[in-house]
Amino acid sequence: MAKKVVSKKTVKAKPTKKEGPKNTLKEYSFFQDVYDVVRQIPKGKVTSYGAIAAYLGTKLSARMVGWAMNAAGSAKPKVPAQRVVNRNGILSGKHHFATPTLMEELLKKDGVTVKNDTVVDFKKRFWDPLIELSL
Repeated sequence: MAKKVVSKKTVKAKPTKKEGPKNTLKEYSFFQDVYDVVRQIPKGKVTSYGAIAAYLGTKLSARMVGWAMNAAGSAKPKVPAQRVVNRNGILSGKHHFATPTLMEELLKKDGVTVKNDTVVDFKKRFWDPLIELSL
């Protein structure tokens, strides 16, 4: 909450509509942590929702990583969401892109081959943040 100083007294001012309520604890954003990991996936590589969750210390939260990826379109800076697939290399999040083929098209631009909505050579293309970001 904003504060005003009035005759050497500190009083709490009403929050403006733009300001909203303030959290006194350090603000934590799981979604932002997910985006920070995804932004580090190199072109030509993919990872899974579960691998990101495991790296963040919440290996049972793969679904929550999926929710974060669903909201990634509005994140700044951009998040290469096409590089996150399910544990079998399937483009399970493709329906969250602007068109049904956009995820595959973006992966092709990255140099990743996709056949029948599945990453070809998934094991070779897999980027594990637990290994790559722990170096």
